[in-house]
Amino acid sequence: MTDLPVLTAPALELPGVRHAFFTRNGGVSGGQYASLNAGLGSQDDPAHVRENRARAAAHFGLPPQALVTAHQVHSPRPVTADGPWPGDTPQADAVVTATPGVICGALAADCAPVLLADAQARVVAAAHAGWRGALGGVVEAAIARMIELGAARERIRAAVGPCIGPASYEVGLEFEAAFASADAAHLRFFAAGVAPDKRMFDLPAFVLARLAAAGIEGAQWVGADTCAQADDFYSNRRAFKQGESDYGRLLSAIVLT
Repeated sequence: MTDLPVLTAPALELPGVRHAFFTRNGGVSGGQYASLNAGLGSQDDPAHVRENRARAAAHFGLPPQALVTAHQVHSPRPVTADGPWPGDTPQADAVVTATPGVICGALAADCAPVLLADAQARVVAAAHAGWRGALGGVVEAAIARMIELGAARERIRAAVGPCIGPASYEVGLEFEAAFASADAAHLRFFAAGVAPDKRMFDLPAFVLARLAAAGIEGAQWVGADTCAQADDFYSNRRAFKQGESDYGRLLSAIVLT
């Protein structure tokens, strides 16, 4: 078992369940990917990414192939994993399992990773909730798939991992309008920006509200702002502002023991 720096959430400290919100530290990648880049879709050396993912799996005392992530496309689509994918990696934004030893993982670099568990039914999930996926219902879809596998809504516990915080997420008026057109109540997640044509969006609060509306009680955000905390987290937005060509991906993962 490797000793990597991770964040955990009290809500997910459950019997028979282990979880971790990994930071960017403890891996072998260099440069703009330093150091625990888990994103196979990045332009990092694939051998480095594989080693980083192996270290993350070893954090749970499991082999590299136990870590299962999807080809994320900002969709509301969940997929069930019973083990490593037998063929091509499916396009989805939530990985759900009822199989012990399968590590469900979500990758992010500002988007909100969401880990969920029903310890009694022994069903867990990892979801990738960027603004588009969150608005489209990826959290609700992950919960629905968990229920199909035997979970009970009232028993599911959840936590939102490191993501871009409300003080860092500046958006335009058209972004706000997209949320308002879906539901005027969504406007409560926006605050005035520095300029009249800008708004600040609270992604973690929005995701937590979706969880609450779906009947998931006591969900938490771990409180880490990926864009503001460069020493510990990758950030798509920060990389863009700094003129970098690419960025690493953070891993958030959960497993039944």
